[in-house]
Amino acid sequence: MDILHAIGNTSIVRLRKVVPADRAEVLAKLEWENPTGSMKDRMARAVIARAEEDGRLKPGGTVVEYTGGSTGTSLALVCADRGYRLRIVTSDAFSREKRDQMAALGAELTLVRSEDGLTTKKLILDMIEAARVLSREPGTFWTDQLHNPDTITGYHALGEEIWAQTEGQVDAFVHGVGTAASLRGAATVLKRHKPGIRIVAVEPAESSVLLGGTAGAHKIEGVGIGYVPPLWDPALVDEIVAVKTDDAKDMARRMAREEGLFAGTSSGANVVAAIRIAERLGPGARVVTLMVDSGLKYLGTDVYRREDSFVS
Repeated sequence: MDILHAIGNTSIVRLRKVVPADRAEVLAKLEWENPTGSMKDRMARAVIARAEEDGRLKPGGTVVEYTGGSTGTSLALVCADRGYRLRIVTSDAFSREKRDQMAALGAELTLVRSEDGLTTKKLILDMIEAARVLSREPGTFWTDQLHNPDTITGYHALGEEIWAQTEGQVDAFVHGVGTAASLRGAATVLKRHKPGIRIVAVEPAESSVLLGGTAGAHKIEGVGIGYVPPLWDPALVDEIVAVKTDDAKDMARRMAREEGLFAGTSSGANVVAAIRIAERLGPGARVVTLMVDSGLKYLGTDVYRREDSFVS
C-alpha cells in the first residue's frame, strides 16, 4: 500500500459542549485525519486518477492549479506519490502554514498579491488567470478545480462513510461552499440513501452571493469565492446559511478549548450553521457537519496566533 490508501475512513464524533441543550445532536466528521490534514486529499486523488485514466495527464507531466492552500497541499501529496511536477498559484491571503506545507511536499509556488490579506472575487479571478497562463505550457494538466466535475466524485465516499457511521440516522448535512464539489459529492450520495435529508450550504455573511447578496471580502479560508461556483447545484440544497467571519473564528477557538477539536475557520463556520439547524430540528434529530482541516494550518493566523509574555 502507498500513502494514498490512507485517504478516507475518517472518524466521526459528537459535539458535547459547544452545542446547547435541547437541540438536535451535532456530529462532526474529522477530515483532518486524512494524510495532509484536509478533506481535499479525497478530491486530489480522484482528479489525478481520472486524468491518468483518460490520458490528460501523462507520465512525466506537470500539474497546475490555483488554490488557497489545502487543495494545493493535497495535490502535492498525490503528485509526490505519482511522480509529477506540481505548479501552484496561491496568495498571501491564505495562511503561511499552507504555503509552507505545499512547498515541503514539492510544489512550486507562484504568489498573487491580495488586498490586505482578504479573500475577494478579484483575487480568485487573478489566481485563475495566472494558472491559465501556466497551463498553456506543453505537457501540462490543469486540474481547474472550479470547473472539473471529477472533483465531485472524490467526495462520494465521504457521503457513504457518513451514512454508514450514522447507521442511516442523519437528518441534515451542513457544509460550506468553496468550489461546491464536496457539498455536492457528499449530498448526492446522502440524498440517494434518504431523499428527505436536509442539505444545508454555508457561506460567509460578508460575501453571501448564494443568498443573492453582493460579493465582499472575508477571512474564512477555502469558502466564499465571491460568485456562484460553476459546480453549484441548487437542486441538491434545501437551505443556505450565512456565517460571519468573526463568529466562525470564535467557534474554531471554542471547539479547540471546549471539545479538544483543533480545526480551521471554515470548520468553525460549519459548526455555527449546524447549531442553528440543530436548534430548529430539536431533540431526537441528528445533524452532521465536517471538520474540514486541521488547526495546525492556521497557527500563524489571527485565529490562533498569540504573543508570548516572559517573566522579568
